[in-house]
Amino acid sequence: MLKIKTIRSFTKRFRKLPSGKFKYKKSNMRHILTKKTSKYKRQLRSKAIVTRNNLKIINKCLPYS
Repeated sequence: MLKIKTIRSFTKRFRKLPSGKFKYKKSNMRHILTKKTSKYKRQLRSKAIVTRNNLKIINKCLPYS
């Protein structure tokens, strides 16, 4: 049987946790930071967990993780 290809962009964006969930870095921290508040930028620094709705898609794209 053929191997399923891993979508490489997903491997760069998501890391699997021991619990089986995936974590990712939040967006909007690259440029135009002067107009964003300190509180907002501080909240963006923390990692986030993928929701159950999107978990099915990520599991398809990362078959061997």
